[in-house]
Amino acid sequence: MSARHYSLADRLIVEAQRALGAAVGGTAVAERANPGKPEADIEMTAPARRHAAGLMRVNHTGEVCAQALYVGQAVVARDEGTRTQLLAAAQEETDHLAWCAERLRELDSRPSLLNPLWYAGSYAIGVAAGLRGDGWNLGFVVETERQVEAHLAEHLRSLPAEDLRSRAILSTMKDDEARHAEQAEAAGARRLPAPIPRLMALTSAVMKAVAYRL
Repeated sequence: MSARHYSLADRLIVEAQRALGAAVGGTAVAERANPGKPEADIEMTAPARRHAAGLMRVNHTGEVCAQALYVGQAVVARDEGTRTQLLAAAQEETDHLAWCAERLRELDSRPSLLNPLWYAGSYAIGVAAGLRGDGWNLGFVVETERQVEAHLAEHLRSLPAEDLRSRAILSTMKDDEARHAEQAEAAGARRLPAPIPRLMALTSAVMKAVAYRL
C-alpha cells in the first residue's frame, strides 16, 4: 500500500488543528525535553507561588498566541521557504506551550480562561500580516520575537529566586525566540513601520495584564 501524500493545504490544516487543540484542549506535546525537569521543585510561600503561576500563565498564553500567529502567517505565505520557516518556529513554540502547561500544573494553577479568544485574535493578525507579502511577514516575526524576548527577560527578573524550574524553562524559551528573530532577519525580513511595533506592544501589555489574573 502506497503512503498517502498530503497536499500543502492538508498539511496547513493539520497544523492549524493541532495549534487550536493546544489552545482549547491543552493537547500540546513537546518534541524536546522540558528544561525545567532537572531542577529541584523548591517549596515556595503561597504569594510567591501565585506570582510564579501568574507569570507562567502569561507565558503560556503568549505561546498560544505565537502558535496562532505563525500558523496564520504560514497559511498565506507565498514562498515555500518562508512557510517552512514559520511552521518550524511554530513547532518550537509547541514545545514552549507544553513546558508552560506542565509547569502550571506543578504550581497547582491553570492556563488563561481566555486562550480561545487570544488564539482567534492572533490567527487573524497572522493572516493579515502574511497577506502583505513575505518580507512583511518575516518582519512581523522579528518584531514579535524581539518583544517576547524582552518580556521573558522581565519575567526572569521578576520570578521568585527559588523557582528554578520556571527559570530554566523561560531561559530556554528566550534563547529560542532570539534565534527565531535572527533567522527571520537573515531570510529577508522588512522593518515594520513605527506605529505597528507600538501597537503590538500595547496589545501585548493588555494581554499580559489580563492573563496574569484570568
